[in-house]
Amino acid sequence: MLPWFQNDQFPLYLAPMAGVTDLVFRRLCKELGADVMVTEFVSAEGIMQADERTRVYTEFDEEQRPVGVQLFGADGPRMAEAAKKIIDWKRPDFIDINFGCPVKKVVSKNGGSSLLRDCPVLASVAESIAKGVGDQVPVTAKIRIGWDQDLINAPQVCHILEDCGMQTIAIHGRTRAQGYAGEADWEVIDQCSREVNIPVVGNGDISTGEDVARRRNTTGVKGVMIGRAAMQYPWIFRDAKRYLETGQHPEPLLLEERWTFILRHARMLIEWGKFSHEKFAIQSLRSRLMAYSKGLPGGKVLRARFATVNSIAELEDLAAEHLAHAQAASDTNLLVSPTS
Repeated sequence: MLPWFQNDQFPLYLAPMAGVTDLVFRRLCKELGADVMVTEFVSAEGIMQADERTRVYTEFDEEQRPVGVQLFGADGPRMAEAAKKIIDWKRPDFIDINFGCPVKKVVSKNGGSSLLRDCPVLASVAESIAKGVGDQVPVTAKIRIGWDQDLINAPQVCHILEDCGMQTIAIHGRTRAQGYAGEADWEVIDQCSREVNIPVVGNGDISTGEDVARRRNTTGVKGVMIGRAAMQYPWIFRDAKRYLETGQHPEPLLLEERWTFILRHARMLIEWGKFSHEKFAIQSLRSRLMAYSKGLPGGKVLRARFATVNSIAELEDLAAEHLAHAQAASDTNLLVSPTS
């Protein structure tokens, strides 16, 4: 069993999310209590072609461990070679295979969740990577519960993946057809967790510490993976750990604390050096700013302003203006988490 599941630990994973869980965001979530990190997914072919734009997605800090690099593709031997290249570069704690991405451009290349419709290819990919990597690092997988309502085959897929050498399986409780709509089906996740002998990590609709506690207490999962809730409110990891330990929610955050975090994220992104100019770094952050605005007073107005912000100075001015307006309006500076 992987070390982060031993001694009855119940790890909180930060879900891999393209365009979200970059090096900087992972740093921040680690500070706030996330236990296990997974990079944004990377193309195995991009790795094989030594594409520097692809390689940047595999970067991580030592402080982020345990951290896995997630690969997608449909050619098992090529993916195995890509995994070995990644291990040679920086030796992550595990390699994760993406069998769950619902995005059309990935599915159209027979990657991500498309393989849920083709179990022989799925098995070939998983087995090739596990054998290719050998005992260098563990190999894990992430899936959805099925392709659509007519093909919910996660239990079958989990047995296949276990037989192919996967050491953990993360399951998103929606089908590919659902995307991110509707509710996650935790009954299927629970069924899978009780049918295999490797840890299953549940993913979907985890928004509060109470959600984490409920899934820990009522299903067979050995950990949970948090995605969209962390985009809006990365403090969910801190809050969940507090709730698991005490059964209590932390005090709500001050508005000023929220803005301090937002500005720090922006400065860290600029300092990272991935972007050639501050303007491009801030522009890349706009979608993250939109997510952070949920739960803030005047969020609709903020989102309109965020859509055009181009510099850290503009963002600082916006923060000062927003805080001053909140005080003048006698708004409480205490904010309840949007996920509580």
